[in-house]
Amino acid sequence: MQPDTPVTYVKGIGPKRAEVLEKTGITTFLELLYHFPRRYLDRRTIMPIAKLKIGSEATIVAKVLSMNMVRTRKRSYFQLLVGDDSGQLRCVWFNGAKYIQKIFKPGDAVAMSGRVEFYGGLQFVHPDYDILESDDYATLHTARIIPLYPSSMELKKVGLDSRGFRRQFHKIFETLPWQVTEIIPREILERLKFYDINRALRQIHFPDSATELDRAVRRFKFEELFFLQLLLAVKRRSIKEVRKQLRYDRTGVHLKRIYEKLPFELTDAQKRVIHEIWNDMKSETVMNRLLQGDVGSGKTAVALLCASIAIGNGYQAAVMAPTEILAEQHFRNLHQMGKPAGITVRLLIGGQKRSEREQILAEIENGVAELIVGTHAIIQESVAFQKLALVIIDEQHRFGVLQRSQLIEKGINPDVLVMTATPIPRTLSMTLYGDMDVSVLDELPARKGKITTRIVNIDQLDRVYEYIRGRIQRGEQAYIVYPLIEESAKLDLQAAIQGFEYLRDRVFADFRLALVHGGMKTTEKDKIMHCFSNGTVDILVSTTVIEVGVDNPNATIMVIENAERFGLTQIHQLRGRIGRGEKNGVCVLVERKRNEASHQRLRIISDTTDGFEISEQDLKLRGPGEFYGTRQHGFPKMKIADLLIDKELLKLARSEAFMLIKADPHLRRAEYSGTREHLVRKYSEYMNFVDVL
Repeated sequence: MQPDTPVTYVKGIGPKRAEVLEKTGITTFLELLYHFPRRYLDRRTIMPIAKLKIGSEATIVAKVLSMNMVRTRKRSYFQLLVGDDSGQLRCVWFNGAKYIQKIFKPGDAVAMSGRVEFYGGLQFVHPDYDILESDDYATLHTARIIPLYPSSMELKKVGLDSRGFRRQFHKIFETLPWQVTEIIPREILERLKFYDINRALRQIHFPDSATELDRAVRRFKFEELFFLQLLLAVKRRSIKEVRKQLRYDRTGVHLKRIYEKLPFELTDAQKRVIHEIWNDMKSETVMNRLLQGDVGSGKTAVALLCASIAIGNGYQAAVMAPTEILAEQHFRNLHQMGKPAGITVRLLIGGQKRSEREQILAEIENGVAELIVGTHAIIQESVAFQKLALVIIDEQHRFGVLQRSQLIEKGINPDVLVMTATPIPRTLSMTLYGDMDVSVLDELPARKGKITTRIVNIDQLDRVYEYIRGRIQRGEQAYIVYPLIEESAKLDLQAAIQGFEYLRDRVFADFRLALVHGGMKTTEKDKIMHCFSNGTVDILVSTTVIEVGVDNPNATIMVIENAERFGLTQIHQLRGRIGRGEKNGVCVLVERKRNEASHQRLRIISDTTDGFEISEQDLKLRGPGEFYGTRQHGFPKMKIADLLIDKELLKLARSEAFMLIKADPHLRRAEYSGTREHLVRKYSEYMNFVDVL
């Protein structure tokens, strides 16, 4: 068998199974070998029920003896009675009981893992479980580690359940001749004492011992992280090889004029970051830098001062924002702060009159427009810059790769500064932005209002509404935010509309309310946002479309409905919309469906306003797959590695990958041919963008 042999020709698969496997992304023999077990049952860790100790964590293998839904005056719960040759044990589920009762049936062989408790007998509460095949039950009483494979209903229909995969892999390892070419350089394997690929494949599917399994898993985790970092190293190298044509020999007079007229003192963090960016700008190679700054940390001032350097040297700078309202906000701030230097700032967005747009396009082309702010409108074909030397992209995760590249291509190898208000944990940053230099604004200006966060339940809402009433009567404004989750978008939107109508008609009938949500046209949304910004709307009811971009210093109160449904980082972003002036802000988290886990999450957000601390906690709670919409970044999904658990392995993989590319940038040496071939074969779609942010 060859690694690229179509899976249909693998003995035991055939056309029917191959068709279903292809739907899960398995098309070749090698991809089949990389269908790793999701977990294992080790004979040595399975305890007879009679030997369980109260308070210990344990795994049992047993059969379902009976099952029933128990209803009491206070609550209902589902219980399962299971037994092995030594005794019986109850498994109890309080949450999701109706769903759980559909999973089991009497006679099922099951593996249960949990904490042993005693309540009228031994029991597990909310245990982890696996439904086993009948032969698993027998096999588990032999001295083996049994792999349990991920499957689906479609795979099970063609005999590829966990047992089917086990039989298939047994054939592969025992009867088929095959050899996979090593893809990690031999020197790295030897230095780090990793198994070679063929031994690791055998041990991850049929481990001879727990130690062998651990070493195989560690090898494949490293491999996954290594190639991801290799991709970033290649990308970074390709950017660093690009030489600038537009060079700097001074900071220019604009920087000094703007700095001296700023209505506030720059923080030490802002000064440090400007110095880091200037060092990049005056170097021979292009800048590729990420500027991370919490909400209100002063990224806009940094962006202007850096843009003023480019403009002071006779060049142009462009700022691309994800929404029209954010672009207009940047335009107003940059125009105001740029006045002392006489910088010509222009705004280019979709809804402008044709005559106005044509005038701006002409000024961009002839160089009159020095700082251009806009949405994706500035990457359209009709936009031609005279000397674009600095590209600033705000909240870049909201843009596609091609949109970003189109803006960069408008310049002559321009410097690139990416800004984000989402504090990214270091572990995730090494993956999402591992090819970039990173600057962090980790200090907030002293002039900002403080934000207090409170958690309330629905019984306290009347008091909350009364408090809002008092603040609005003093001339302040408020946000009331409803969740809008992708999986239940229609129901959520309906709830937001009904909530708005109730608040408008029943609670705040004497105030001016407006509703804004993602389903509206951009012009309609922007009109409402403007009304809120200029004070003709007292309370803005919205979904999460206000997460980024609304800057209204007069807005001091935010109520977040169903706060338990939001991620912590998202709440932190929303909360950053208040307290933007000198007045203190109050954020109220309405917890409608309380459970201990969600309440603990909300306690984290109420106890701190440190975005980086919150992002670390959010990463731990939600995992890297959901945090910060990593799927938008176009990176391969982690199959076996975990960015949180395996952060030390990630650092090791990063170090090895970057050293390798430094030694042989194009992987031309013969000993790296397997590495190069794998990188091109598996990551070709990502390699197309190695010169793009």
